[in-house]
Amino acid sequence: MEDGHMREKCETLEHATEDLPRQFICGVIEGFYGRPWTTEQRKDLFRKLKKLGMDSYMYAPKDDYKHRAYWRELYTVEEADHLSSLITSAKEAGIVFYYALSPGLDMTYSSQKEIATLKRKLDQVSQFGCEGYALLFDDIESELSKADKEVFQTFANAQVSVTNEIFTHLGSPKFLFCPTQYCASRAVPTVVDSEYLNTLGSKLHNDIDILWTGDKVISKIITIESIREITEILRRPPVIWDNLHANDYDQKRVFLGPYTGRSPELIPYLRGVMTNPNCEFYGNFIAVHTLAFWSRCSMDSKMNSSLSADIKLETENEDDLPVECLSKNVYHPRLALKNAINDWLPEFFVEKEAWGPITKPQPQVEMVMPIIPIIPSINTCMTLTTTTTTSTNSRTVPEVNTTQLQALADVCSTVSSTLTPISNPVMNSLMSPTKVVTNDEVINHIPTTVASNIELPKKIPISIVPAPIMETKSVEETIKLTCEIFEPANNIQPIVDINRDEIIEKREQVANLNVDTMLDEHSLSPGINEPMECSSSINSQISPKEANKLVADDVIMEESANDMNSMNVESTSSSPQSSAEMQEPGELEDLAVKTAGRKKITLDDLNLLCDLFFLPFEHGSRGLKILTEFQWLKVNANVLLQDHVVGADAEKPIKPEVSEWMQRSELFGKICGGVQELLIKIAYCENKEICHDLYSYVWDISGALSLLNCYVKWLALGQFPQNMATYTEGSYTWFSKGWKEAFMSGDQEPWVFRGGLTADLQRLMPVDSGNDLFVYKLPEHPTANYYLLRPYQSSDESDVNRICTRTYLQWHSEPDDDEILMPAQLVDIVADVLVGAHLTLHPELCLVAYDKTDSIVGYACAALDINVFQRNTEICWLTELREKYPRDLLDIVANGSSNKSQKLIARIVESVHTKADEACPTEVYGSFPALISTATLREAEQHDNGITKRMLTVLLAALRANGCFGVHVRVPEQDREQLNFYTKIGFIEIYRNDGKNIYLGRRF
Repeated sequence: MEDGHMREKCETLEHATEDLPRQFICGVIEGFYGRPWTTEQRKDLFRKLKKLGMDSYMYAPKDDYKHRAYWRELYTVEEADHLSSLITSAKEAGIVFYYALSPGLDMTYSSQKEIATLKRKLDQVSQFGCEGYALLFDDIESELSKADKEVFQTFANAQVSVTNEIFTHLGSPKFLFCPTQYCASRAVPTVVDSEYLNTLGSKLHNDIDILWTGDKVISKIITIESIREITEILRRPPVIWDNLHANDYDQKRVFLGPYTGRSPELIPYLRGVMTNPNCEFYGNFIAVHTLAFWSRCSMDSKMNSSLSADIKLETENEDDLPVECLSKNVYHPRLALKNAINDWLPEFFVEKEAWGPITKPQPQVEMVMPIIPIIPSINTCMTLTTTTTTSTNSRTVPEVNTTQLQALADVCSTVSSTLTPISNPVMNSLMSPTKVVTNDEVINHIPTTVASNIELPKKIPISIVPAPIMETKSVEETIKLTCEIFEPANNIQPIVDINRDEIIEKREQVANLNVDTMLDEHSLSPGINEPMECSSSINSQISPKEANKLVADDVIMEESANDMNSMNVESTSSSPQSSAEMQEPGELEDLAVKTAGRKKITLDDLNLLCDLFFLPFEHGSRGLKILTEFQWLKVNANVLLQDHVVGADAEKPIKPEVSEWMQRSELFGKICGGVQELLIKIAYCENKEICHDLYSYVWDISGALSLLNCYVKWLALGQFPQNMATYTEGSYTWFSKGWKEAFMSGDQEPWVFRGGLTADLQRLMPVDSGNDLFVYKLPEHPTANYYLLRPYQSSDESDVNRICTRTYLQWHSEPDDDEILMPAQLVDIVADVLVGAHLTLHPELCLVAYDKTDSIVGYACAALDINVFQRNTEICWLTELREKYPRDLLDIVANGSSNKSQKLIARIVESVHTKADEACPTEVYGSFPALISTATLREAEQHDNGITKRMLTVLLAALRANGCFGVHVRVPEQDREQLNFYTKIGFIEIYRNDGKNIYLGRRF
């Protein structure tokens, strides 16, 4: 009966559609912040929209030169040629081209000169053949200027007056209007009672369509009831500006899931739907394709489209779906995604070249650390105190008092108490068909905010922190780990140059603070506003001088380190190179050979890719599987300890629970390997434009999985205590009470939970105060030479010795001199002294990094207790070394050795024969009892500067599992290179001994 009723309804709706064609707007808005699309990409979009049966495109790139920052300026002849060619191409494809301007940042509504300027600009565009227009007043201050207050009673009246006049002047064309209160959460005080929205409804010309994003800036669900409500207020059905796939607020997320959360039964209640998708042009195939499928449907599938069912595409086919899903009128996200992936796959085999290095197109974001609150977008221009309506639920997330946060930020010297407005670079997408041009000579006069002084909200939710937060600790401990991370790599001054008095003075401001006193259990709502595209800028928190240093900094966040004007960007002073031209000849030949024999991307690979980067409020099924499998392995690792009990029978059969753990750990390794293989396939795919758009995201998540997989392998050794869980239980992870429920509810904007699946994976690593360890610089071009981690094996000893010796000698060689060489008979003396005791006494706390050929490129070793370690080293190791390297050794090797090597050998031999090593100072031992030694080959660091940080992350997690929370290293004061090396991985000075040795440490 129900099936018959459904078929009858489908037939009725089909006939209704044939009899009364709906004038339904459906298309794409290029309305995000960051690097705009190129002319050729837009023309490619028009062809795709035509093929998919869509009809509209809005040109509204927030950071394009003359759309927003310089909206008053007319187009040059060259720019006009590009824009007119776009409008012509859109017409040829049957696409309505909406030309949008955003004048609201600095427009005086009452000025006839301003209105004349606006008319002149749009008249110029009309001469290019444009027939659709839009005025956008989103993300601006809602306060009238003094001059406007004398003419207009309200802000809405001012916007209505200008818009109506422009609409009439242009001859009543197709016209879209974006209000300042563009969603329910920004309606003041509510949608129904908003004077602003009611004024628009009653006074804005009836033929002007109004854009609306739903209940939120990024709405998980849009209901018929909510649309009826706004329709009544606006006195016309809205056009949905849909930010479901927008990612300009989060550089770790790209959204490849299907269009969902909006029933096709909404269509009769809407004027249209336009998606404002990912910044990455080639990352939007799924978003656009599934929206097109949705727009052709008339009803929802009645299936349960929960997370567990949404994307199990690798084992399903159409026959597995209910019959109603196979009707062309019924929309189901899973089927839509499956169809989109099938059509997307051939695009990966279309040979295309990409220009410049890989970069993120989004605006630069702030360094995400627990002491730095999220600051609004570089283009927000909305104050932090603007009233908004946000829904909450019964679960709460602790909040941090920002007065304390600001004091903490001052200590780290990366955030000033007064925020200095910094502007985006001025970009122009209408100067070249294939590139975005950055005009460095033109100053972007639009600052990060309208006001130069921003008051921080009193509290912000601690849930914004995407890196691990473990147990609460003293604030000072957290501060210590972040003070040096913004120093440029090539210009880092040694620790000895730090103004210690200034640091100490600032620390006194927060010496008695504790995170426990900074937590509040009364709100889950963010204490700030984000813009429609809700990006955040690191530049909004630093001085211009510091901002200049960030570009070249090799320890800046991978997404922040690379200017968004690098990939597909042409400088006005020089021409870029393609990714192929950027590679060395040998690398290019190697790449060609490997590509020829490389496996191609498959449908299953794309299913995995979409699963890893699903939707703002959902992780795909395989993403969830990775999370749950790792958590299970970590929680149940204690079963391994029964096989490591002293005196246990080696021939005793393995217990079922141990066998299960080992099998699941092996499966987890295969899952991680599958993601690694996906990275390699994307690096080698023929379409380099797709590769450039997606590679960084897969590279990011591969790095996170390499940490988890290495930690699982370390757990398999069984070298941890029974009470490990008391040390490694995280307070804020996917499995914390209320966390995933809040993430999936849609009650919060998704930027509150920044970082997506990658950040959720990172949070599972049991390391506190380790945000800087997840900060890497992106590779400049796609590479499959990704480094992995594993526990040390006895067969690695010679490789570790080689790396230790080589890096130590490099540190002690002058930059312009040849590298110091050791005599053949003393090739291991450096390693024997520096890491030999670690490898011999505590191999379970040693890790190595290796490349695709299984060659070791780095190591990290530790000892839990420096005092115990020194005592055992004296008894078990130094005795042997004194026999191996006698005091008269120099006389034996003097011939043929350089003066530098002789001095070095003499110093090392003397340290071996010193009866008692320098005791660890109590000031160090109390908080930093563990000792560490780590090194990475320079050539490997040049390919991937995050190797050492990843090894350190896993090693710190292993130490924490054993109840240790602080680690140190002792470095001679004159050893500048080694000081800089440890400084770059987050160590800071904690003690200085009579000017001879400096102790560097970090808590975790």
